[in-house]
Amino acid sequence: MNPADVPNIEAILQLWMLGMIRPGAAFLAAPVFGAANVPVQLRLVIALAVGVPAVAASGMALPADGIVSVPGLFFIIGEAVIGLAIGFVLQMGLAAALLAGEAISNTMGLGFASMVDPLSGASSTVVGQFLSMLATALFLAANGHLLLIQIIVDSYQALPPGHAFPSFAAIGGLLRFASLMFAAGLTIALPVGFVLVLVQMIMGVIGRSAPAMNLFAVGLPATLLAGVVLLGMATPAMAETIARFLAAALDMAQTIAAGR
Repeated sequence: MNPADVPNIEAILQLWMLGMIRPGAAFLAAPVFGAANVPVQLRLVIALAVGVPAVAASGMALPADGIVSVPGLFFIIGEAVIGLAIGFVLQMGLAAALLAGEAISNTMGLGFASMVDPLSGASSTVVGQFLSMLATALFLAANGHLLLIQIIVDSYQALPPGHAFPSFAAIGGLLRFASLMFAAGLTIALPVGFVLVLVQMIMGVIGRSAPAMNLFAVGLPATLLAGVVLLGMATPAMAETIARFLAAALDMAQTIAAGR
């Protein structure tokens, strides 16, 4: 066998490692893939399965001075930034639902009732946990996980490795979309939160008309009961709002991946 015909295994492994950076960073920040209960080994395997075909299709080459160099450092930083931006935008869709749940829980008087979120590993209120699971189910039902992989693969064509820094327009769009997250959270919580505020106003009027009545013994059960009934009635409307914001997050991820 001619030695020239033997493939350079070290160069191939380095290409695979560089190809895993963008999908690996995206999966680290994205919902479902970046959950605390997802093993790191599984994320690495999926990143390798996505990155290797993308590297082959994009014709990526190693930096001229190697990985351990200034061009290699900027190469790695650019890949990581693009991957994190794509995954972080999708994470905002679930964060809006969690923000809505926090607002509703505080209005219902359930701000003290918290539990560990299995997706993020952080503590969240029970209503926030409910809406977070609802948003995750909608994300998976809409094949958001498959669309994320498609967006990552398509990004190698618009933003080839080595030239993957986001434009100023993409950074500005990401910041504007982050501000919309708070508006979306309040919009999701509006059907339940507005009525709960009215219930608390009524409790305040009753308290002024009957000072001897213990509002803590009457107001809290009434607010909890109204909140549970309203959640059951408004869940379809809130799910529709969450689905629209998740679709907007996917569109924004496609915009970032296209370099616009």
